[in-house]
Amino acid sequence: MQTLTILGATGSIGKSTLDVVARHPERFRIAALTARNQVDAMEAACLSAGPRYAVMSEAAAAAELDQRLRARAPHVQVLAGEAALSEVAALPEVDTVMAAIVGAAGLRPTLAAARAGKRVLLANKEALVMAGQLFLRTVREGGGTVIPIDSEHNAILQCLPGRFDGNWAGVGVRRILLTASGGPFRATPFGELAAVTPDQACAHPNWVMGRKISVDSATMMNKGLEVIEAHYLFNAPAESIEVVVHPQSVIHSMVEYVDGSVIAQMGNPDMRTPIAHALAFPERIESGVRSLNFFALTGLHFERPDLARFPCLALAYDALRMGGTMPATLNAANEVAVARFLEGGLRFDRIAPVIETVLARAQHRVASGLDDVFDADRCARDAAKHALAHA
Repeated sequence: MQTLTILGATGSIGKSTLDVVARHPERFRIAALTARNQVDAMEAACLSAGPRYAVMSEAAAAAELDQRLRARAPHVQVLAGEAALSEVAALPEVDTVMAAIVGAAGLRPTLAAARAGKRVLLANKEALVMAGQLFLRTVREGGGTVIPIDSEHNAILQCLPGRFDGNWAGVGVRRILLTASGGPFRATPFGELAAVTPDQACAHPNWVMGRKISVDSATMMNKGLEVIEAHYLFNAPAESIEVVVHPQSVIHSMVEYVDGSVIAQMGNPDMRTPIAHALAFPERIESGVRSLNFFALTGLHFERPDLARFPCLALAYDALRMGGTMPATLNAANEVAVARFLEGGLRFDRIAPVIETVLARAQHRVASGLDDVFDADRCARDAAKHALAHA
């Protein structure tokens, strides 16, 4: 019986995790759920999953949730704040932590889980983008493990040999082929990108995701962050990670070997597949995902990414090659620019220029500790806000 904490239980990954867990009550139980401020969704999750702890990032939301649960689920202890997130991530009785808090806010509790030696199911890519070497060192020192949840990185894990330890030459890996759908604007005329609305950017053709990650998919910054993530997860140099636009989202990623073989992981675009794989690893369990109907496929198409249309992807490669705190700077600038776009205060085609301005002005530093990472994050957010004021 595995005992879980789900960080980000009311988001799309959290909900999918609860769905998979509910299909296997004999294998999993929930110790803690966390959310930011979605009281209705958190109340429903607590009533169905029966956690011992429920954590809300915002104190007002925690107070409301506590009041609602007193009569219906008095066994649930409601906590509030950032420290409580890290506390439930490191509970002694917890074996596995689903790290699914979006953005930089998920870094500290994810590190707490790693420090406590947990099995970290990593859906919060920012933990690696912002602090890749620090995070992996913490995992090693804590004696835990990391299993990626992003469909692409989970696919790569499935395509690599079981004995893979980061030694590419030892297993004959040539390159990673990271697939991307191209998002909703893959074929949109350039002249129309300036008028893109938040709702249009969030209407992904294949995946159901939160609004921030949907915008990142539309700009292909999400794929850029995944390139950085793949670099750390699989010890892959930037030049050995190639992004391939695959609009059907049936092949989730591929690994090419030196003998010319290419191994691909395929399936319907449903996050319950990588979640179930990670929860049961190295076993396989039912996820609720329907079988892929090969006879209904009209074709599988592949394209090179258009970096003129998707400059955020090129910026991510630049930040990876610069190293140090530059990926954290990239991530922070992107979060600020996307938030302003979603508020209606920035044109879609101006997201990349804001990020580029911040990167160009940022001080390149070694990320020797968490303070360096958060200092770069803070400086980048200030610089992004300044750039937005003059955009």
